Amino acid sequence: MFAVIRISGKQYKVSVGDTIEVDHLDGDVGQEIPLESVLLYVGKDNKAKVGKPTVKNTKAVVKIIEQKKGKKIDVLRFKAKSRYRKLRGFRPMLTKIEIVSIS
Repeated sequence: MFAVIRISGKQYKVSVGDTIEVDHLDGDVGQEIPLESVLLYVGKDNKAKVGKPTVKNTKAVVKIIEQKKGKKIDVLRFKAKSRYRKLRGFRPMLTKIEIVSIS
């Protein structure tokens, strides 16, 4: 049994009990969030339900495990022949979630 869900414009193939890292979701650690955007659902009988664009009456419940910062990305601006260099860093906020149920 698995599903394809959409979170923050990205798609993830998940099963119950999986843990994944996604872009930042608002919420506290331990909070459960229902997600209505299930794009594909394959149940125990191996029959696939494909959404147009989402599967009706199906939702995934996720639990926030951790809020953290990702790896640092260096952004460099450079202009030739003028000695102009500017270095900035960026660390995206990530959320680690666990799939509690898909129904």
